Amino acid sequence: KIVYTFDNNLYVWDKASGATEQLTDFRKGSKKVEPALPDYQEWLKQDQLELFEVLRERKAEKERKKARRETLRPDRPLEIYYGSKRLSNLQASPDLRYVTFRLTNDKDAQNTMVPAFVTESGYLDEQRARPKVGGPQDTYEMGVYDRQRDTFYLVDTKTLEGIYAKPAFLYEYHTDSLPFNPNYDTPKPVRILEPVFSENGQAAVVVRSQDNKDRWIATLNLEQGTLNQQDWQHDEAWIGGPGIVRWDGFTGTLGWLNEELLYYQSEATGFSHLYTVNVRTGEKRALTNGAYEVLDVQLSRDKRYFYLTANAEGPHEQHFYRLPATGGKLEKITNLPGRHEVSLSPDERYLAIRYSYSNQPWELYRMENKAGAKLERLTKSTTEAFNSYSWREPQIINFTARDGAKVPARLYRPEDARPGGPAVIFVHGAGYLQNVHKWWSSYYREYMFHNLLVDNGYTVLDIDYRGSAGYGRNWRTAIYRHMGGKDLDDQVDGARYLAEELGVDPGRIGIYGGSYGGFITLMALFTSPGTFKAGAALRSVTDWAHYNHSYTSDILNTPVEDSLAYR
Repeated sequence: KIVYTFDNNLYVWDKASGATEQLTDFRKGSKKVEPALPDYQEWLKQDQLELFEVLRERKAEKERKKARRETLRPDRPLEIYYGSKRLSNLQASPDLRYVTFRLTNDKDAQNTMVPAFVTESGYLDEQRARPKVGGPQDTYEMGVYDRQRDTFYLVDTKTLEGIYAKPAFLYEYHTDSLPFNPNYDTPKPVRILEPVFSENGQAAVVVRSQDNKDRWIATLNLEQGTLNQQDWQHDEAWIGGPGIVRWDGFTGTLGWLNEELLYYQSEATGFSHLYTVNVRTGEKRALTNGAYEVLDVQLSRDKRYFYLTANAEGPHEQHFYRLPATGGKLEKITNLPGRHEVSLSPDERYLAIRYSYSNQPWELYRMENKAGAKLERLTKSTTEAFNSYSWREPQIINFTARDGAKVPARLYRPEDARPGGPAVIFVHGAGYLQNVHKWWSSYYREYMFHNLLVDNGYTVLDIDYRGSAGYGRNWRTAIYRHMGGKDLDDQVDGARYLAEELGVDPGRIGIYGGSYGGFITLMALFTSPGTFKAGAALRSVTDWAHYNHSYTSDILNTPVEDSLAYR
C-alpha cells in the first residue's frame, strides 16, 4: 500500500486491488451550522407541518433521500475543521489507525524590506527579508486522529519535566519585592516534530521548546495523546550540536533499535554522542564517549551495527566508523587524513565517498565496506591551471588565549619568513562553523587568497574562535549573551601570538571577514584600535537587534526579555 497526501489530506492506494481510500477529511474554516430559528418562527414552522399534509410529505421524502445517500456513500472519515490555522505534517501510523498532524498559528511577523535601487524599471523596488529578532513567533500544536474511534485530540505537554521553568537570565531582571518565581503559570510553547514509528507501531517524538533551551525525547501514546518522557536535555544557553537540532525543524538522530530501545544523540557530556534508552525501564546507555563529536548516524539494515561519521581522531578530521549496536569499540573504516562524506550502497557492501584534503578539492571515490580496503577514485575535477600551482597545506596550531583556553587556528607562513613581516587574520562567518581542519574549505576563495598573501610575504592566521563548530558544547556556547566577547578576544590574542611567538611586526597586522566575521572585524577595529592597522568588514552584521530571530535569539535571547545582551 502507498500512502500519499493530496490537497492536505491523506489517501491510501492498494496496489493489489487498485482501490483508493481517503484516510482523513481535514477542512479549513469552521463547520457551517444552520442558525436556530427564533421561537416564534419555530412555532410557526411546526404549526404549518401540522396543518398541511403536503409539507409533511415533502419533509419525509427529503429525509429519506438523505438517508439513502448516506447508506450508498462509502464510509468517510471524520470531518475535522481547523479554522484559520495552518495544517501540515500529516503522517499515518504503520497500521493506518492513527494520523498525526501539526496545526500552526501563524503570527505574521513583520518582514524586513530591503530596498533595491538599481532596477530595470528605474523605480525603487523592495525585496522581502526575514523578520527581526523578538517579533511574534508562530505557535504549534500536534494532533492525533484516531480513525477507529473516529475522534481526534491534541497532544498534552504538561507532564514534561521543566515545561514550566523560566530561563535563568530572567532572574537578573527581577525587581519585585516578592521572591522570584522560577516557573511560568502555563507550559512553555513547544514544537513537537514528526513521530518516528517502530515496526510494531510505537511512536517517538522530539519536542523542542520555542526558546530552544529544552529538548525532550518522548514516546507518544497515540490512543490517549499523552507523552512519556524518555530524555530531557536542558541548556541555559541553547540546545545544539551535531545530530540534535537545526534551525529548520530537524528531528535529529532518532530511531528504534528494537521494540524497547530508542537511539538518539545528546550533548549531556558536553559533546554530541550516541545513546540508547529503554522505553519500558528508562535505562539509558552511552554507546560513544570522549572529547569528540558524533556527526552522523545510520543503522545497518540488520540492526547489528551503527555506521557513524565522527571526529574521534581529533577535531580536524572526519572519518567513517562501524560500531556494534550493543556498544563497544569504534572500528575506523576510512583512513586518509581529511574529511569523508559517506553514502552506503543499498546492500551495504560498498561506500560512495566524497573526500577532500586541505589543499585538494572534493572528489568522488568508491571502496568496499571494510577497514583497509582500497580507495578507488572516480572523478578528477581540477583543471591543469589549478594543478600547476603548489597550493599550501596550512599548519594547524593552537595558541593560548588570555583565559588559558587553547585556540585552534590555521597558519599560513612564508617559507622564508623573517622577523618584522606583515600578517593578516581571517575571521570566518556564521559563528557556528569550522574552518580549522584538514579538508577543502567552504571558504575556498579565501583559501586561495591566503596563498596569494603568503606569496607576497604575509603570514595568515585563520582562527576557530569561541562559538565555532567542531569542539563541543562549551566552545559553541562561550559567546552566550555576549557576541564580541571571547570570540573577539581570540582575534586579539591571535594577533599577540603572531607578534610574540612568530616575530610579526605588531604594527603591520590586518583583519578581515564577512557576515559574522565582518561583525568581529568591526568590533576589533572599534574596541581594540591599537591591535590592527587595517580591516575589511564584508556584509557585516552591525546591530544584532536587526538580525533574524532563529539565529540571534539562541545566542542573545530577545531584546525585550534580555536587553543587557544587546548592549
